[in-house]
Amino acid sequence: MRPLDGIRVLDLSRVYAAPAGSMLLADLGAEVIRIEHPNGSDSMREWGPFVNDQSTYYLCANRNKKSILLDLKKEEDKKKFLALVEDADVVLENFKTGDMTRMGLGYEVLKKVNPRIIHCAVTGFGQTGPLAHEPGFDPVIQAMSGLMDVTGDPNGEATKVGVPIADILTSNYVVIGILAALRLRDQTNEGQFIDLALLDVQLSSLANISSAYLNADFASKRLGNKHNNVAPYQVFPCSDGPLMFCVGTDAQFERFCQMIKREEWATDQRFKTNSARKQNEQELTELLEEITVTKTRDEWLTLLQQYKIPGGRVNTIAEALEQPQAKARDLIGEMEHPSYGKVKFVKNPLQHSGLNISYDQAPPLLGEHTADIINPLKVNL
Repeated sequence: MRPLDGIRVLDLSRVYAAPAGSMLLADLGAEVIRIEHPNGSDSMREWGPFVNDQSTYYLCANRNKKSILLDLKKEEDKKKFLALVEDADVVLENFKTGDMTRMGLGYEVLKKVNPRIIHCAVTGFGQTGPLAHEPGFDPVIQAMSGLMDVTGDPNGEATKVGVPIADILTSNYVVIGILAALRLRDQTNEGQFIDLALLDVQLSSLANISSAYLNADFASKRLGNKHNNVAPYQVFPCSDGPLMFCVGTDAQFERFCQMIKREEWATDQRFKTNSARKQNEQELTELLEEITVTKTRDEWLTLLQQYKIPGGRVNTIAEALEQPQAKARDLIGEMEHPSYGKVKFVKNPLQHSGLNISYDQAPPLLGEHTADIINPLKVNL
C-alpha cells in the first residue's frame, strides 16, 4: 500500500507550482488526472529544451499522472467534469481568482455535487485583497516578497533565485494543505476550500529575515554569499575553486582556528564571539581569504570533516547531479514512455521505510487517457 492509494485528484492546474504539488501527491499513491484544454493551453509544454519533442520543463513536474481533454467553457464538458467530481477527493486549480466561479464550477457548486470534495485554489495573491485578480508569476513574487532585495551581490542589483523558488515552496504547501484537509475530512466527513497564494508562501518563507525586521526593526540587505547573522559563513576561494564554509557556533570557530593554525584568534576580542566576528567581518574575511587560497577544495574538505565543521563545494549543476552522495542515495530515476522514450528525473526526496513511493508512469502526452477515463462516464448530455 501507498499512503494515498484510493485518493483521486482532478488537476486543472498549469505551469509549475500546482502541478509540482499534484506530482508529489501522485508519488504518494494518489490517482492524479490532468484535465487539459484541447488546444494544449499549458505553456509549460512549450518551454525548452526539448527531448523527443517533449519539454524538459513539463517533464519535471508531471510524472505518475494521467491526462484527459476537456473544454470547461463547453456545457457538455462541464457535465463530464462534474461527473468526475462526484467520485473525486480533490480538485486542484490555479486559474485567476474568480475564473472557476465564472465558469459555474466554483467551490459552492462542487460541494453540492460532492460534499467531501477538497478544492485547492493556487493563485499569485489569494482570493482576497487589492491584488486578488492580478496574475502572479514566480519572478514577480520573488520581487514583491523582498526575496530579491536580500539576494545577490551587495554592490550589484537585486537578484532572483536561480530556480522558481516561490513556485517550489508553494508546491510543498499544496501537499501540506491537501493532506491536512484529507485528515480533517476523516473526522468531519466534509471537504474544504484551500486558498493558497504564492505571495503568502514566499513571505512566510523569509524566516530569520522577517523575524529580524518584525521584532528588532532590522532590515537585512544583500550580502552576497555571506550570512545575515553568522560569521564566517560564506564562500571562500581555494586554489582550485570556491568552497562554502559554515562556522555556525563559537565552539566551531574555536575548532576552525585550530584547523587553520590560528589558535590565537579564538581568544582575540575581535573574533571571540559571533557578534564580534559579525562586527569585524570584513577584516576576518580578508584574513581568511589569504589562508583558504593556499589549499585545494578537497584538502580543505578533508580538514573540515576532521574538525567537524560544515562545508561543501560550490558545484555546477552537472557536478551536483553526478556527485557520489547523490549516487549513493539513488536520487536519479528513469522511466520510459511508449511514445517518446526514456525520461530521467530526480526522485522524490522522501525516504520512509514503508512509504512505498513508486514511479509507474512517465509524464503523459496531451489527452493521452481521455478515452479510458471519459468513455466509461455516464453523463446525461
